[in-house]
Order: sequence, then structure tokens, then C-alpha cells
Amino acid sequence: MARHNLGTVVSFEVTRTLTKRRFWIATLSVPVLLGVVIALVTLSNSSTSASVDAQSNQEFSFSYSDASGYVDPAVARDFGGTEAINPDKSVADVKAGTIDAYFAYPADPTTQPTRVYGVDKGIFNNGMYDSVATQILVTSSRAAIGDPKLSALVQGDLPTEVVAYDAKGQVAGGIGAVIPPLMFLVVFYVVMVLLANQMLNSTLEEKENRVTEMILTTLDPTTLIMGKVISLFIIQTVQIIGFTLPVLLGYLVFRNSLNLPNIDLSILIFNPGQIIVAALLLVGGFTLFTGTLVAIGAIMPSAKEAGQIFGAMMALIFVPFYTVTLIVSDPHAAIVQVFTYFPYSAPPTAMLRNGFNSLNPIESIVVIAELFVLGAIVLHLAVRLFRLGSIEYTRKVSLRRLFSSRTRA
Repeated sequence: MARHNLGTVVSFEVTRTLTKRRFWIATLSVPVLLGVVIALVTLSNSSTSASVDAQSNQEFSFSYSDASGYVDPAVARDFGGTEAINPDKSVADVKAGTIDAYFAYPADPTTQPTRVYGVDKGIFNNGMYDSVATQILVTSSRAAIGDPKLSALVQGDLPTEVVAYDAKGQVAGGIGAVIPPLMFLVVFYVVMVLLANQMLNSTLEEKENRVTEMILTTLDPTTLIMGKVISLFIIQTVQIIGFTLPVLLGYLVFRNSLNLPNIDLSILIFNPGQIIVAALLLVGGFTLFTGTLVAIGAIMPSAKEAGQIFGAMMALIFVPFYTVTLIVSDPHAAIVQVFTYFPYSAPPTAMLRNGFNSLNPIESIVVIAELFVLGAIVLHLAVRLFRLGSIEYTRKVSLRRLFSSRTRA
């Protein structure tokens, strides 16, 4: 009978949530907003690209004077320029519209600005003057060097390959080894942001609707709470799929339009140990926060009062990000150790350290055990709190009352 009731609770909670319009609005709002941004950026990139092509193909007349001696006259002629005899007259010609632009190169172009005078072509088209003036100087410098390889060396745009060794003398995986375990941290934050309010209201809704007395006549509180927790896990999976699928499709379809880098999956290194630890930290952290938020909902008489504690709980999740640099650079610092072992900051801190391979096996075992043990304890307390607080509509359940009732029992 209990198993049947558990299935009934899970089915009811999942169906009730998935049929709510606000659930899908919350789940799909971020992908939709991303889609709108992608569309706007795509249109903007297309317009900008067309404008740049038009400017690059557009020819205009200009004269120049060179106090530096770095401008190659042949290069300037190739761009359509002529050397100015009288700079003041060239500026006057620009004002009169006789020529389109005049470039005055200073004695030291590296410290002094090149003055560009041009006929106004509009705020977007005026940029062509500066681009051509700079390009003439760059091309002239390359021609003066005469060696394409030396030109590349001067620019500093050179291929490099770094091989780093970890403390064990093995080749470190680099960014390719960091990304896979940190994806679990991303999932944790997405789930908590999208689902935390649902966790909190999972028990509050029945209390505010005054139906808990009828529910408890047919259901054991343990069955009810476990059913709600299981349904939250299912809803979490649906939300993750609903959130990530449009993003992945958008990347695959619009990657070229947005000039996004092509992700080379071959660089990813999947360390089984790190992946297992990350998965356990994710499940343990979710269990602890779910139990805590369900317990808060059980003792609070209304969502308004529960929201005050809810804000503090959500703040604890993001506290480690204020010290993310310290977590990465000095994982054994005192504050990092506090965040690692404090239950409500442990999941993100430990997942960060695990991703950067600074969480040793002993620390991993301790933190994972802590999350699961405390999660089980909090879930047990949530059941007892719901039993006591289910009919408290005007005041919250105190811990003194919880333990006094436990002593009497």
C-alpha cells in the first residue's frame, strides 16, 4: 500500500508541475531569451559584415604627409593616395570637398597620434579613414622588414604548445580536463536557480490550501515527503533537458552566423575519478538542499515568511564565487577549507576544487559522506517537521517543540 501511495504521490506531483504553464515559462524563458539575443546578434553581424565589405570595397581620394619616414610611397599609391605638398592646403581641400581625406603621420607614430581629416560620411562610414591610415602604416612596415616570417614575429601572433606536469610528474590535462567535471557544477547551479523555489513550495502549497489534514489521513508523512523529493529529481531532469536542448540546437544551427568557436571535443579529457566525485557531489548537494528547503516549507506558515530564509540559503550557494580565485590558486587556505567543509557551501566549493584537481581522495570522501549523511538527517527532520507543522497555519514550528515531541515519543 505504501509503495502504491509513493507512486501516486510521485505521479501526482510530476503531472501537476509539468502541466503548469509557469513551469514551462520558467524553464524555457532563458533559452528563448538566448534565441532572441542570437537572432539580434546574427542580424547585427550580417549588417556589420555588409557594412565592412562595402567600406573595404569603397575607394576614396586622399593625400598624406609623413614626418616619420615609415610610409612607403608605393604602398600609399596602391591605396589610392598622393603625397601632400602643402598640409594646410590638404586640410582646406578636405573642408571644400575637393578630396575625401588627408592623413598626417607624425614623427613617432608609436607615441603620437596620426591625425586624420575627412569628409563626413556618417558615423559608421567615417571609420574607413582611420582603418586605411593604419593599414598603410602596417603594410609599409612589413614591406620595410621584407621578411614575412620576421613580420609575423614582430606581430607576436605565433603558435605555441605548452606541456605542463602535475605533482605526480604526469602530463596535466589542461582546460580539456577541467571542463567535464565543472559541467556538473553548471548543472547544480542551473537546477538550484530554476528548482529551488519549487522545493520550498512543495510542502507550503498544501498548507496554504488547508488540505494537509485530508492528505495525512491517507498518506504517511514519510511517504509524502519522499514522493515529493523523488518528483523533484524527475522535474529536475526535465528542466535540464528543456534548458540545454535549445541551447545546443542554437549553437549547432547558428554557430557560423555568430562566429562562435568550433568546440573540438577531442581536447576533452574524461577522468573517471573526477567524474564520479563530481556526480556524487551533485547528488549529495541536491539531496541536502532539497531536504533543507522542504523542511523550511514544513515549519513556515506561509511562503512570505519562508522567502526570508530562502534568500539566505541561495546566498550560501554563491558565496564561494567571491573567493573563486583563491579556491583555484590556494585551495588549502583557511577560508577555502571552511567553504569546503561547511555543508551549504561545500557542493560548489568541492566541485570547483575537484574540477581543478585540488581535491584529494580523502577530502572527496569526507565531503561526499558529509553531504549524504546530513542530507538523510535533514530529510528525516523534514518528515517530522511536516508531521508537526502540517496543521500550523499561523506560526512556525520551533525546534524546541520538535525535540520535545521526539522525547515524549
